[in-house]
Amino acid sequence: MKEASIPGIIKAHAEQRPDNLAILSINRAPMTYGQLQRQTSAVVGSLNGLNIGRGDHVAVVVPSGPEMATAFLTISSGATCVPLNPAFKRSEFDSYLSDLDTKVVVVQSGFDSPIRDVAKEQNIRVLDLIPDADISGVFELTLNGEILSLDNSAPRVFSKPEDVAMILFTSGTTSQPKKVAIGHLHLDMSADARIQIFSLTEQDRCLNVMPYFHVHALKTCLLTTMKAGGSMFCTNGFSPSSFFETLALSQASWYSAVPTVHQTILARAENSEMVEKYPHLRFIRSTSAGLAPDTLEKLEDLFNVPVIETYGMTETSHTLASNSLPPAIRKSGSVGPASGPELAIIDTNGGFLEVRETGEIVVRGDELECGYMDDDEANEKSFINGWFRTGDLGYLDEDGYLFITGRLKEVINRSGENIIPKEIDDVLLRHPAVRQAVTFAVPDELAGEEVAAAIILEETETVLERELQDFCSVHLVDSKVPRRIIFLAEIPKGPSGKVMRIGLAEHLGMDSVNDQVSNRNPGVSKVPELENPNTPTEEHLVEVWKDVLGLSELGVTQEFLNVGGDSIQVGQIRAKVEDEFGVELSFIDFFGSPTVRDLSGVIDNMLANGLRSGQNPC
Repeated sequence: MKEASIPGIIKAHAEQRPDNLAILSINRAPMTYGQLQRQTSAVVGSLNGLNIGRGDHVAVVVPSGPEMATAFLTISSGATCVPLNPAFKRSEFDSYLSDLDTKVVVVQSGFDSPIRDVAKEQNIRVLDLIPDADISGVFELTLNGEILSLDNSAPRVFSKPEDVAMILFTSGTTSQPKKVAIGHLHLDMSADARIQIFSLTEQDRCLNVMPYFHVHALKTCLLTTMKAGGSMFCTNGFSPSSFFETLALSQASWYSAVPTVHQTILARAENSEMVEKYPHLRFIRSTSAGLAPDTLEKLEDLFNVPVIETYGMTETSHTLASNSLPPAIRKSGSVGPASGPELAIIDTNGGFLEVRETGEIVVRGDELECGYMDDDEANEKSFINGWFRTGDLGYLDEDGYLFITGRLKEVINRSGENIIPKEIDDVLLRHPAVRQAVTFAVPDELAGEEVAAAIILEETETVLERELQDFCSVHLVDSKVPRRIIFLAEIPKGPSGKVMRIGLAEHLGMDSVNDQVSNRNPGVSKVPELENPNTPTEEHLVEVWKDVLGLSELGVTQEFLNVGGDSIQVGQIRAKVEDEFGVELSFIDFFGSPTVRDLSGVIDNMLANGLRSGQNPC
């Protein structure tokens, strides 16, 4: 392999195997490495023509799919790519862009996003990305409706190994997310390590179902695949109802996902009595949170391939620990031994702990790229004697296998997404009825952790839980909206007098967002009486909801979010409804009809009008 950078990787494969497939998707022709190289040259040339080059920040807001994959690859080949969550609200975009010296924002044409108005207010140019209708991943860039002119005779200035390839935002203990800069050289080294662990070759194909604004999809799936010379099958995101069909169509040899996705896949397979095997599938990867041994065993039985658990974090460019493929030893509950960097366990004073003693996980190594941009204070706190503090708790066994037991930091790890509690506190405190707010993590079987908040109201004020959730949804992406809000007369404090955030769920006796809290402040939040179903559809749908949400009782007028529902469970319910009623509900249908009674009316209306699966006009 030639130069250890993204443009170097693409160029080398384009020269050696130009006709090999690189990027694939549904209903369009695949992109070859030769075409990817030409796309890269065109994008870098267009950016250079706008005086944008190495080290300049280009924010990208493009929905998941082949264009987001190639946008990242091509933009990072000539500048620094900053992928942002397309679902962010205006205030989030404003905060993130103001924290960067952004030269230009790339937005998919026709995608309705507040990023356009925010960019205009901050005097940042907006480029529209127009996908090609025929070839996966091919696109054009336009400025003010005009296709960017390209001087084919002008030299391109490509990124070098020492340059920053991408900037991702991650969590800290303040309300402002921290910036993590990840360089080409370290991405290249990390990809090499994963290629070795998983024995990847140019014959391998990855099916990606994870979002492209996260390190999981970009680093683990996309860049590792490209470095190996393999191919990437891009979806528009995880869809429970179409996953198995897509897996068969893609002919993928591996896929990677978080535990919540694996759980949903198992639920869908059981409901569909799925027995088809996938001859191309070689292994499955799981990361971001511990995979329950029972889930791992069921996945392996279902697909007849090994499931490999790994451990890493945005702040470190390298996978920190990983199991390997058989015949290597895999231990139940372990994310495997160190995959290059050194791992150690320390106590609260920084002293090293012995085998099987639980403490904070720390890492170090030349192959790591750790730390935060423009934040000396955070970096000082994150390192101890040259070791990077992960904020995770765990222990090492006699063979050096790492077992993760919990989290030390206050951030909430929801399905692999790190959520900053104080950011949600700040939103809740904007509501005139709220005097004090503390957001905290609650254990969740599917998501690992869910978002909850404890509230003290102003005297004489009353407010419904759903009202506060609706208020949060105006300012925050859906994953950050608290699934449960507890109204308290007093929020517990620790010995130092600081409000308790870590361990608050345990203190309140909450093992899940659905648990009752005995010391809640009475009379501030009304809970609707359980109302029984009146129609066969309502009766059937109540059972579906109870099964998915793990509830023993449910009223037809209770709202989905108020009984602990999340976006993953929306997908599970939609899949069950499609199986059992033969109609396909959109997300608009679901959130516009948040109770069993409302949703039953939608289903009955669709059936009465002959609308079946795939025919819903929404």
